[in-house]
Amino acid sequence: MNSRSKELEAESWAFALAIYARPGVPEACLALQNEAGVDVMMLLTATFAAVKHRIVLTPDEIKAMDAACRPWREQVVWRLRAVRTDLKTGPRPAPSHETEQLRSKVKALELEAEKRQNQLLAECLPTRTAANANVTAEQLRAVLENVVSLFAERQGAKPNLASSIQTIAVAAQNIS
Repeated sequence: MNSRSKELEAESWAFALAIYARPGVPEACLALQNEAGVDVMMLLTATFAAVKHRIVLTPDEIKAMDAACRPWREQVVWRLRAVRTDLKTGPRPAPSHETEQLRSKVKALELEAEKRQNQLLAECLPTRTAANANVTAEQLRAVLENVVSLFAERQGAKPNLASSIQTIAVAAQNIS
């Protein structure tokens, strides 16, 4: 990994943590994930590219990012998430105090796996020169809609997630 990729990775991860801490963003991200199968880390990386580097990702660039991280996401991140989620309700002896400790460890591993995914995504970000002007709210929403569409189409879903997209777009613009 070159120094530019390392910088982008660190910046992108810090941005993802900052935006996810904003009011309403966790709920919006979970709605997108649950209703359309959206990869939240990918969505936040696309948001980062637009807001912090003024790069509006094209649908083809979004697909390339997805291809680069899809095996990791599906084989590692999703499996860890499934184990963590299962520990909320069972199987026996879950849920219990002891299994909650295990669940916390799995959650930490899931976060570490997402951080590795962030690395893959940062390596995929285009190196083209950014636009001189800031990305408009409309351009940012369009990028977010393109990411959501990629996953929704894959699931055959047509959910109305405009309010979740708007919540993330507003939070992102407030961070910039």
